[in-house]
Amino acid sequence: MAGSGASEIFRILEELAAELPARVRGSRERVEEQTLDALRGLVRELGLATREDLDELELRVAQLEHRLGLLEHDRDLRPLPPAS
Repeated sequence: MAGSGASEIFRILEELAAELPARVRGSRERVEEQTLDALRGLVRELGLATREDLDELELRVAQLEHRLGLLEHDRDLRPLPPAS
C-alpha cells in the first residue's frame, strides 16, 4: 500500500513538473502584457509621442515634401507670361 501511494504522489509530481513551463510562460506573458498596458497608459497620460506616432508623422512629412516638389516642378515647367 505504501508503495502505491508513493507512486501516485510521484505521478502527480511528474504531471506538475510537465505543466510548469507552460504555466510559467503564461504568467510571464500576462506580466509582460500588463506592463506594456501600464506603460502605454502612462505615455498617453503624459502626452508623449510613441514610435508609431513618430512613424506616422514621418510618413506625412514625406508625403507633403513630395507634393511640394511636384508643385515646384510644375511651376518651373509653366511658360513665363508675355512681357507687357
